[in-house]
Amino acid sequence: MGAQQRVFRRRIRSVQATKKITKAMELIASSRIVKAQQRLDASLPYLQHLMAAINAAATGASDVSKHPLMANPDNRVKAAVLVVTADRGLAGAYSANTLREAEGLYANLRNDSVTAIPFVVGRKGVAYYKFRERAVGGEYTGFTDQPTYADAKRIGEDLLNAFLTPVEEGGVDEIHIVYTHFVNMGTQEVRIRRVLPLEVVDEVIEKDSAMPFPLYEFEPEAETVLDGLLPQYIQHSVYSALLMSAASEHAARRRAMKSATDNAEDLIRTLTRQANQARQAEITQEISEIVGGADALASS
Repeated sequence: MGAQQRVFRRRIRSVQATKKITKAMELIASSRIVKAQQRLDASLPYLQHLMAAINAAATGASDVSKHPLMANPDNRVKAAVLVVTADRGLAGAYSANTLREAEGLYANLRNDSVTAIPFVVGRKGVAYYKFRERAVGGEYTGFTDQPTYADAKRIGEDLLNAFLTPVEEGGVDEIHIVYTHFVNMGTQEVRIRRVLPLEVVDEVIEKDSAMPFPLYEFEPEAETVLDGLLPQYIQHSVYSALLMSAASEHAARRRAMKSATDNAEDLIRTLTRQANQARQAEITQEISEIVGGADALASS
């Protein structure tokens, strides 16, 4: 075997080893997507009933616009932005797309004279802001692929404390979440959602015209019920965003690893063809040398 053939064979073995890794990661991501979807589906009924209770409490409250979690400030100064990225790479443009949408949100807030304070989830986002030497309000890493409610609760409490703190003392006027919404296995969309001040809407609740609206009786009063429900809403909103992002991360990694596996197969075919051509060239050269030597001996 000639030197050129050895180079091609070595490259083929290297690409085959890489292909095994990417194929294994594709299969792992595929299995984790199903688990992430199941956890996401299990969390949605709680959010729907929680929104129904908040709507009912807001309807029964005397003046919901004066509640600290629902009152819109006259002069917006600061906004907290929760950016959900990944802890690990090899997921295509998953984290980059989220950070790009966050930068767009920062630009819009600056146009309104609002200072954005990022709260970053995931090592990719933390590295992005550290490299640019930009201050962040909080860093949360180590759980993006399998988030728990305890992680969401910790993040939600930090955001809520920042919201309830006066702006003069370092607080914020509003809270936004930038996350990747899982639509299906092939489609994931980066979305921006404002969670505070809360706007009571019915888009989360699936209404059935045949079913009557439930009657709630609040004790002691609707305002006190809102004080207990709204923090739960913030924490579960963060939890839903983390679950959506986790499913999207696995889907993006699966798609990226499948593309890498396909590219490895194409590269192996190309290298094999080049190795065969090199081998044929070496055989032709050897035959030519033998024929030339035989002709030289015959002529002498």
